Amino acid sequence: MNLRPTKLSYYLLFLFISFGIFSCKDQKAEKDNAATAEVKTEENAEPFFKLSLAQWSLNKPIFAGELDPIDFAEKANEMGFEGIEYVSSFYGQRISEASNPEEAMQKVLDTLKAKSEEFDVENVLIMVDGEGELASPNQAEREKAVENHKKWVDAANFLGAHSIRVNLFGSEEPEEWKASAAKGLKALSEYAAGKNVNVLVENHGYLSSNAALLVEVIEDVNMENCGTLPDFGNFCLKRQGGERWEAKCVEEYPKYQGIEEMMPHAKAVSAKSYDFNDEGEETSLDYERILKIVQDAGYTGFIGVEYEGGNLSPEEGIKATKKLLIEVGSKLNSNNN
Repeated sequence: MNLRPTKLSYYLLFLFISFGIFSCKDQKAEKDNAATAEVKTEENAEPFFKLSLAQWSLNKPIFAGELDPIDFAEKANEMGFEGIEYVSSFYGQRISEASNPEEAMQKVLDTLKAKSEEFDVENVLIMVDGEGELASPNQAEREKAVENHKKWVDAANFLGAHSIRVNLFGSEEPEEWKASAAKGLKALSEYAAGKNVNVLVENHGYLSSNAALLVEVIEDVNMENCGTLPDFGNFCLKRQGGERWEAKCVEEYPKYQGIEEMMPHAKAVSAKSYDFNDEGEETSLDYERILKIVQDAGYTGFIGVEYEGGNLSPEEGIKATKKLLIEVGSKLNSNNN
């Protein structure tokens, strides 16, 4: 018997070894590609929400005369925002002091709309302040407040904004407040419904920061265009000396519980921020915990950046808040997919 290998056997052995080598390489390449794709997916994941800039974040340069509120759209565009949230009081004075307030308001609105189109930002909402107490137990006072707010409903409609944000101040007695708040809010929401505008209540101090009570009011009104605007940080129920603003908070509603209670009725969300550590985390608010609550509620709309801190400049604070929202929002979105 001839035991020496033939040329054919050498050739078959070569093919077998070659096939094994290339097969292993292909399998390794497939694994490497899959791992790379997974990393890229996480790196390239986007937040589950859109980002808007709340004009209040720029209140210091506006009050100092360094930034004209008329140029808000341009500023937001420079900082990379898709949407903007106006503050009514930044325009109220120039409108009220004009010889013809209605004409002055239309001029302001024409300019704001033109600017938003020029700089390609979406008008999201108007935060309305200083127009009276919608939850006043005094009927005449409450009805006057409703009338005062109507021009801002019309303004939101003109600008293409989906909502106005209102305060719900009035009585300090819970049951009286609930009844008065529902009446004022319903009357304004009925008017706004005809303009295709939502009326949103922010937790903004006193009984409006009692999320459970506020939700009862929203459910009493029971209108599709009446909802909430949960703010991450405005859960102070009482301040020293009975002050509404500025003074130290002496009683606070549980913030994470409050956000969770408000989210089922939310049509906008406000990301409050105050200060940041070296890792870029907000020092007083657990953003990952909050954004998980927002995500679990199925919310995918705009989240407005509202920086109120003092250690960073307004622009630096806005950028830090935006960066944190994107990082946490992207992580949660990646984990959810």
